[in-house]
Amino acid sequence: MQKAMRMVDPSIAGFQPKNRYETLSELKEELRVPTDRRIYAIAQAMHEKTLTVDEIHEITKIDHWFLRRLENIVHTWDELETTTLEGTSKDLMLDAKKMGYSDQQIAAILKGEYTEDDIRNKRIGYGITPHTKQIDTLAAEYPAATNYLYMTYHGSESDVPSANGGVIVIGSGAYRIGSSIEFDWCGVSCIRTLRKLGYQSTMINYNPETVSTDYDECDRLYFEELSRERVLDIYQQDKSDGVVVSVGGQIPNGIALPLHDAGVKIMGTPAPMIDNAEDRNKFSAALDEIGVQQPAWQELTSTQSALDFAAKVGYPVLVRPSYVLSGAAMNVAHNDKQLRYCLEEAAEVSQDKPVVISDFIQGAVEIEMDGVGKDGELIAAAIHEHIENAGVHSGDASLVLPPHTLSAY
Repeated sequence: MQKAMRMVDPSIAGFQPKNRYETLSELKEELRVPTDRRIYAIAQAMHEKTLTVDEIHEITKIDHWFLRRLENIVHTWDELETTTLEGTSKDLMLDAKKMGYSDQQIAAILKGEYTEDDIRNKRIGYGITPHTKQIDTLAAEYPAATNYLYMTYHGSESDVPSANGGVIVIGSGAYRIGSSIEFDWCGVSCIRTLRKLGYQSTMINYNPETVSTDYDECDRLYFEELSRERVLDIYQQDKSDGVVVSVGGQIPNGIALPLHDAGVKIMGTPAPMIDNAEDRNKFSAALDEIGVQQPAWQELTSTQSALDFAAKVGYPVLVRPSYVLSGAAMNVAHNDKQLRYCLEEAAEVSQDKPVVISDFIQGAVEIEMDGVGKDGELIAAAIHEHIENAGVHSGDASLVLPPHTLSAY
């Protein structure tokens, strides 16, 4: 369950409350109506002990069997939050991993200040690492012989040996506007090229509707969550030669720098260069430094500073989170009330990365340029023009190539 929730979006830590319901009536109303947010209401009711399993069942009609499994996850949380890392036993650590807790979650739950790496080092010191298992595609009628793999702590040995090398390609995860089939095409093209060049290829992805999750496409396919922790698990276990993050869209880009900092070899564009482009503050500052004109902008430091900026330049303003290709939480605000709402959404998506607010130019033509560089030289490029005015996300817009209103200049 926890792994599945993280696969929906990296901002979801697991089975735990999110956007807390302030009153019991609000909580019960969310439980009563099936939506994509009901799971958080169940988590809140169980974590805060405001409703029993029987009461949740009565409202939701979810079978007791499933609710009891969710309750077991919470019981492990309750045990973790009463101990420190130094006092965490091997049995408790293993139980937490079997219950689907990520290292990052455990670091946040334990008493004291710990990092994800603190938890990772502790559990590896205990000899607690996930095992690789094959997904049975033959309904147990014959021995499974596919390279369709996943990792689990519910096992005593792996079904397959270490790959002992090869290149990992990270896929795009869940489809969404601006991060969809184009990245599947990129991932598959990368895998096929690697194999033609004689490299052993490994794909990590979890969307069953993609071509990249066809186990015939690569030498190894891990149907797994796209997190720093899991990529590190696979990278270290398979003794991989490197990781390609540039063909999977936003999620791989988001973990490029953390993987680089952990010692993973990032192939292609270096992680610090990805960060320079994805970090809104660094990118806007770089444009100012080289003299490229851009709308007035400011890094968000507080809600009041954003309101002051909007009052200075005038509405509308554009709120831009960092590390977002899909347009998530990138909004145009036309008044103070809208701006406050946009800032809350952007802070959740951007998390510890900068959020930039800038003047929004109305009626502007939007032009996109995609290029491929090698050794400091641009070797391929395309320029296309949006039919809609600037402000409509490329995933929703109509684009024309070549541009039809631009001058040669």
